Amino acid sequence: MEIIDISRDLLKTPVYPGDPEGYIDPIQSVRAGDACNLNSVYTCLHAATHIDAPRHFIDGGKTIDQFPQDVFIGECAVVEAPPGPITGAFAEDNFPWQDCERLLIKGSGLAYFMESSAYYIVDSGVKLLGTDSQTIGNSSSNSVIHKAILGADIPIIEGLDLSNVEPGRYFLMAQPLKVSGVEAAPCRAVLVKDHLFWTGR
Repeated sequence: MEIIDISRDLLKTPVYPGDPEGYIDPIQSVRAGDACNLNSVYTCLHAATHIDAPRHFIDGGKTIDQFPQDVFIGECAVVEAPPGPITGAFAEDNFPWQDCERLLIKGSGLAYFMESSAYYIVDSGVKLLGTDSQTIGNSSSNSVIHKAILGADIPIIEGLDLSNVEPGRYFLMAQPLKVSGVEAAPCRAVLVKDHLFWTGR
């Protein structure tokens, strides 16, 4: 069984432009004479590898804790897309619509959805969408793309590290941190490649 970590480091990954930088706040230190080492962490909920819930763009939308865990755990497909816009035509020709509930896009951190491909996702039966880009859209369409996908109650994993992943089928485990009432949460995402899940045939 091969386990591939597809998460980025919470504090070492560059933040999305305008988001606050995260940091460790040391509280106690054995070296300083305290009984134990104790740290707190400050981070934006959208730092590094994280999952957006509908509440991120939709007032009154589901929060991250309101999704069942089986949304984030199960078989998935990794599809490679060229850097730049993912069009509806590309989605129609390349996305595995049958029996694909979790779709991860490998685009060198530079692929982004157009409105046409976002609505293909909404109509496809996918219940979890992921990308190795910092965000699912681009600067001009980000709000529209998020609203289209999140409005269909499809959570979005952003900031994946798929650099060492070949396109294909895997078993995904990408549970968000359990934080009640918020629009997003960091996650530790891994792929499992095993004959039980995917043989490559």
